[in-house]
Amino acid sequence: MPAARLHLVRHGEVHNPARVLYGRLPGYGLSADGRRMARQAAEYVKSLDRPVSALVCSPLQRTQESAEPFAEIFGMAPVIDERVIEPTNVFEGKRMAIAMINPWNWRHLRKPALPSWGEPYADVVGRMNAAMTHAWDAVDSGDIVIVSHQLPIWITHLAVAGLPLRHDPRARRCALSSVTSFEMVDKKWTETAYAEPASTAGAVDVGAV
Repeated sequence: MPAARLHLVRHGEVHNPARVLYGRLPGYGLSADGRRMARQAAEYVKSLDRPVSALVCSPLQRTQESAEPFAEIFGMAPVIDERVIEPTNVFEGKRMAIAMINPWNWRHLRKPALPSWGEPYADVVGRMNAAMTHAWDAVDSGDIVIVSHQLPIWITHLAVAGLPLRHDPRARRCALSSVTSFEMVDKKWTETAYAEPASTAGAVDVGAV
C-alpha cells in the first residue's frame, strides 16, 4: 500500500524587514515568530496521532528551517525536492507597491492568467503533482509532510478542486504554517482538510511572498 495522507505545509514567517518579494533569493530565513509557527504546525500534525513516514521540503532556507521541528518530532531527516520550490518571479528583491509605480514594470502584468511575471501556473501544478505522487508512491504506509510555499500549495488546491488557476494573490487561503491535506483516491488527489494551527497575530510578513 502507498501512503495514507499527504500534508502540504507552508513555511513560517520570514525575517523580511525591507518587505520585499524575496521569491528564490538566498538569505531569507525564518523570524523568531516564524520558528514558533513552524513548531506549532509540527505539533499540530503530531496531534493527529497518525504515523509520518516521509518528510520533504523545498531547498530554500525558510522551508528547510520550517522542516526542522518536524524532523525533531518525527525523528527523520528531510529530503530536499526542487519540485516543491517557490516559483520564479521577475519582481524578486522589489517592493511591489514601489515597483508598480514604474510603468516599465506594467508589461509583466499583460497576461495574469499565465502569469506573465513568472513561472506559468500550469508548470507549477505539473511539478507539484509529480513531487506529491513520487512521495506518495515511495512509502509503504503512513503520512507524508511536504514543506513548501504559499503559491505552490494554493495552486495545487485550485487544480485539485477543478478551479481556474488565475487568481488574486491577496485572496489565497494559505496562511503561514498552515496545513493543507490530501489523499489519493482512484489515482486522483482529493483535498481532505485545511488547518491554521499557528497563531499569526502580530506577524509582519503574512503576504503572498
